Amino acid sequence: MGTLLTTSILIVLCYKTLVFALSVFLKRNDIADVSWGISFILIAIVALLKNEGSNPTLVLLSLLITVWGLRLAIRIALRNRKKNEDSRYREMLAGSRKFFYLKSFLQVFILQGFLAILVSLPIIFVGVYGNNQNLGILVLLGFLIWLLGFFFEVVGDWQLDQFIANPENKGKIMTQGFWKYSRHPNYFGEITMWWGIFVIALSTPNSLGAIIGPLSITFLIVFISGIPLLEEKYTGNKDYETYKQQTSILIPLPPKT
Repeated sequence: MGTLLTTSILIVLCYKTLVFALSVFLKRNDIADVSWGISFILIAIVALLKNEGSNPTLVLLSLLITVWGLRLAIRIALRNRKKNEDSRYREMLAGSRKFFYLKSFLQVFILQGFLAILVSLPIIFVGVYGNNQNLGILVLLGFLIWLLGFFFEVVGDWQLDQFIANPENKGKIMTQGFWKYSRHPNYFGEITMWWGIFVIALSTPNSLGAIIGPLSITFLIVFISGIPLLEEKYTGNKDYETYKQQTSILIPLPPKT
């Protein structure tokens, strides 16, 4: 496992260093968000090259990762092109004038690369231990779970984009479509996809340790960089407080009356 893990770490660190250099040129740290999904595609490619494409489970995982990563990168790039830098990065790096670039490099890009490695552990485990030439029931189950998550993320994002694009909705809270049943249906989809990938990885021997991947992304979204930041953004908004009382925070459930 050491060779594939070490190679993946080196590739991701080099990639994040290049993205950091681009962020300095563009004067935008939020390009890190665009680069997030691509990190996983690079790891999948490294694993595929090591296995010479001979592992069908790894091929399937790499395809799923590529579809997800490209869609996410393209969507964020299109969303950010007409906006100023994400305020989260300005707040994160505020007061760091003297060591701004060092803090940006380590706290934004290198940290993100490290997290990408953690979340990608199911791919790495399959790349190291996978030698099964048949796609069994766990692979099918995991794929269906991934498909459910992808559906929620894609449709949830599309519904939100349509809502925001309508000038009549300015200042309003999105409570339609999937957002009627969950305050963060796209995050529910994201988490579900990674648990699906873990289930697929379980078809490979010695892969239980890959559970670190879905646990990491779940923890990040639920407690660190996903839901808490968005919930904080609407603190004091009366409409959102009402919405919170009626709507599940993550798992889609019938709204409360």
